[in-house]
Amino acid sequence: MMRLGDLKLFVRTVKLGSFSNAAREADLLPGQVSAAIKRLEHELGIRLFARSTRSLRLTGEGETYLPSAITALDALAQGQERLHGEGNQLQGILQVAAPSDLGRNVLLSCFSQFRKEHPQLTLRLLISDRLANVFRDPVDIAIRYGSAEDASYVERPLAAWNRRVLVASPAYLSRHGRPAMLEDLSHHSCLLYMLNEHVYDNWKIGQQKIPVKGLLLSDDADVVRLWAIAGEGIAYKSWLDVREDVLSSRLEILLGQHPGELSPLNLVCPHRKQYSPAVRQLHQMLSRHLAPFAADMAAALANAEIPDSTA
Repeated sequence: MMRLGDLKLFVRTVKLGSFSNAAREADLLPGQVSAAIKRLEHELGIRLFARSTRSLRLTGEGETYLPSAITALDALAQGQERLHGEGNQLQGILQVAAPSDLGRNVLLSCFSQFRKEHPQLTLRLLISDRLANVFRDPVDIAIRYGSAEDASYVERPLAAWNRRVLVASPAYLSRHGRPAMLEDLSHHSCLLYMLNEHVYDNWKIGQQKIPVKGLLLSDDADVVRLWAIAGEGIAYKSWLDVREDVLSSRLEILLGQHPGELSPLNLVCPHRKQYSPAVRQLHQMLSRHLAPFAADMAAALANAEIPDSTA
C-alpha cells in the first residue's frame, strides 16, 4: 500500500534537488528518504529518479507522474481544510504577482474563477515580467519561474516539470527552413528576451549553451511570443506560455529530440505564516489547472518533426 509520507517526500525531493536536502527539511536521515522513494517506486513499478554519484534527476516516468502526485496531495489538503470549515469563508485582500504572458494568457481564467468561488475575497493581480520582491513589494505571493533567491521563502511547486521549447510559425519555417541541429540556430533569426538590461542570447538546451542572434528584442515575454506567431523568427519559450499556440498549430516545436532547459513554475510567499487558506486554495486550483499541460508537452515533443540533417 502506498504511503502518504513517501509521496510527500517524492515531491519535496524533486523540489529540493537531493535526498539530503529533503531529509534535512523533514528532519530525517538521507537513507530514510532514499528508502521512501524506493518503496514508492516498488508500488508504482517504475523508476522515478535516475541516480548517480553526482546528480539526481527525474526519469521520463518520474516527470509524467509528478503532476499527479502534486494534484493528489493538494486534493488531500483541500479535503482536510473543508473538514475544518475553511472551505468557502475566504475574506480580505490577496495580492498576487505573476509574469506577463503567463498571467494574461494562461492563469487569468483561474484567477477569475477563484474570485467567483470566493466573493468576499478581494484579489489584486500585478502582471509584470519584473521579478517581484515578496518582502519589499506590496504582494502576498509571487508566481515565478525558477527557485526563490532566499531559502527562507516558502515555495510550492505549480509545474515542476515545465521546460522551455524552441518554436517557430509555419510561415517562418516555409520561408527559412527548419533547423536540423542545434548549430543551425546560428543561421536563423532568433527572437530575444531581455530583463533588467540583460539579453538572453545564450540558450541552454540539453548540456549545451547555444549562442543566438536576432534583430528583435523585447523586455515583454508576450511580445516575443507574438513575434514568433507573426513569423518573425525562432523563440525559446516556456511550454506553459506556448502550449495553446502549439496545439492550435500557430507555432511548431523545433528540435524536439533535444530537451529544453527546465523552467519550473513555483508559488512563492515570504513566510510560512503567510501561507494562508486563501494562498493554499489558490495554489491547489492553479496546480489542478496546469497538471494536464505535462502530458501535452510530452506528446508535443514526441510528435515534433525531426528533419533529415543529411538532406
